[in-house]
Amino acid sequence: MKIATHHPIVWFTRRILSGVVVVWAAATFAFLIQCVLPGDRAQIIINVTSGNVGPASSAELAAINAKYGFDQPLVVQYGKYILGILHGDLGESYQQHRPVAGIITEQIGPTIILAVAALLIAWIIAILTTLFIAGRDNIWSKLLNDTQVFLATVPPYWLATILLVVFAVKLRILPVIGGNSPVGLILPTLALALELSGFFGQVVQNEFTRVLEQPFVTSARARGMSDFGVRLRHVLRHAALPGITLSGWALGKLLSGAILIEVVFARQGLGGVLVAATSSRDVPIVSGAVLISASVFVIANLIVDLTYRLVDPRIKLT
Repeated sequence: MKIATHHPIVWFTRRILSGVVVVWAAATFAFLIQCVLPGDRAQIIINVTSGNVGPASSAELAAINAKYGFDQPLVVQYGKYILGILHGDLGESYQQHRPVAGIITEQIGPTIILAVAALLIAWIIAILTTLFIAGRDNIWSKLLNDTQVFLATVPPYWLATILLVVFAVKLRILPVIGGNSPVGLILPTLALALELSGFFGQVVQNEFTRVLEQPFVTSARARGMSDFGVRLRHVLRHAALPGITLSGWALGKLLSGAILIEVVFARQGLGGVLVAATSSRDVPIVSGAVLISASVFVIANLIVDLTYRLVDPRIKLT
């Protein structure tokens, strides 16, 4: 019996396989980072551990090479690296001498919370502004459009600095360093969400304006439905589809952006860990973060595809 290509099982299998390919490519890239960076890896580990920048002895280098398998052929190293990932082993931190998987697991929670919160706030801002202003030829609509373009082009770290100075230093409404408390989450979330709301707002607003001219909208209004009811119940569902498509990419972007924002606001998360790992050339942590980010990106896109189908059931799974 031949299964149609849009069958849910076939669709899900294809998505899983494509996700595996993406994660494998990220793992390969992470492995290559460790191999092609300048400097002897054994020497780097000794320098990080001892704090001494001088050359190590041959015996010390040989011991480190044997411990980490650096003296084996690259093909063997690569095979062991991939096998370790399949067993949840991302290597050991040069600096902390702990499993990288454990370090990232401890720190990734606040980063994911910040990224997801920013995604939700960005969507709320984009939807509310679109519902009330999009498709109307007035000064507020033009102001909204200009504001969205401006927000979409503003670097989040620059916006984070402005928010920090205004609301924490000058007005003292919010704390400078809020830790991981709900209050401390407000400014970092806004710093990420405002830029993204500009992207979502532009995409949704353009589609919203186009859908307003469709016959089914005119028909709904002819049946006596209010303007806001038409916008909310009929137009928004169709106009949101392009924005939903971008949500998977947006979450990946937010994860990388959250790392920078965490440094600005001195928040706990992957940001501080990656800054320390980069400055000390703790490559396993950096490559582990790359791999985890790729995995989150794959999962986010799978969720987006499912959401896309739920919003508009007419769309076939392909």
